[in-house]
Amino acid sequence: AMFWIRAGDWQLALALFIVGNIAVAGSIVFYESLLPHIVSEKELDRVSSAGYAIGYLGGGVLLAINLLMIQRPAWFGIPDAGTAVRLSLASVGIWWLVFSIPIFRTVPEPPRRIEADESPGASLLATGMRRLIETFHELRRYKQAFLLLVAFLIYNDGIQTIIRMATTFGSQIGIDQSAMITALLITQFIGVPFAFLFGMVAGRIGAKTAVFAGLAVYALIVTLGYYMTSAAHFYALAIMVGMVQGGTQALSRSLFASMIPRHKSSEFFAFFGVFERYAGILGPLVFAAMVDATGHSRNAMLAVLGFFVVGAAILVFVDVDAGRRAARQAETETV
Repeated sequence: AMFWIRAGDWQLALALFIVGNIAVAGSIVFYESLLPHIVSEKELDRVSSAGYAIGYLGGGVLLAINLLMIQRPAWFGIPDAGTAVRLSLASVGIWWLVFSIPIFRTVPEPPRRIEADESPGASLLATGMRRLIETFHELRRYKQAFLLLVAFLIYNDGIQTIIRMATTFGSQIGIDQSAMITALLITQFIGVPFAFLFGMVAGRIGAKTAVFAGLAVYALIVTLGYYMTSAAHFYALAIMVGMVQGGTQALSRSLFASMIPRHKSSEFFAFFGVFERYAGILGPLVFAAMVDATGHSRNAMLAVLGFFVVGAAILVFVDVDAGRRAARQAETETV
């Protein structure tokens, strides 16, 4: 529907933007909640990482096509760049629809499992809402999963801040827009092999240790970002971000999936989705405050380092084995 947005239609643009964000956030909750149902616990890390890798590939291909459409509309028989932008937005909707078909056609719906206090004939919506409330009150039973959520909220805030503020920082030090677009594409395509690699590495050293490695690289990125002065530096940091971005987020997801009861996966991934969406609020606020206080974004880059340090410190206390035992115990109480 964004194809119909024209100059001055900010109300329509805002309404569609809000509806689109709500819809995609809701759909991703159910998409991610399928993960523990379709693979064994031993395969969670590898499959979650592969999902991120293929997502980077799909997103990168469409982004490259769209950028080419906007920059060279005549090549596609498009009259102008404005029409190309509108067609690009429409192409995203078609892309989502087409690549959702495999899930609807081939991925089986998880079998319904009910707890002792639930009735087989009860409303699915009512049961889901009740479970969501129960899960919120029972978080102390799944305290390892909750502790991981807190750690994820903090270090993912740092990740999202880098993603959102990179172009602001780049433009402030004089890097032109074309260089930053190229860097974005580099990040997308570098992320494909390295997300696969993270899945393999996690199989050898464990997902938690692999996440620590990713956070260490992020800490190095923001430290080096303080000294960045050229487009070459920007490209180098884009490559480093691509190396760890998908893997760190994918393994956080699979680690969480291994510590929740499978029959409560939608409720738990609803919490995961909320924590994921709220990540990226505090970081940009800190970034903006530092820029306002110091007059330059270099010091703000160093402030982001704190999110990785604090998040990693909390992650240290997550007992993965205890979290998995609590989840499996809860599963024995269903029919």
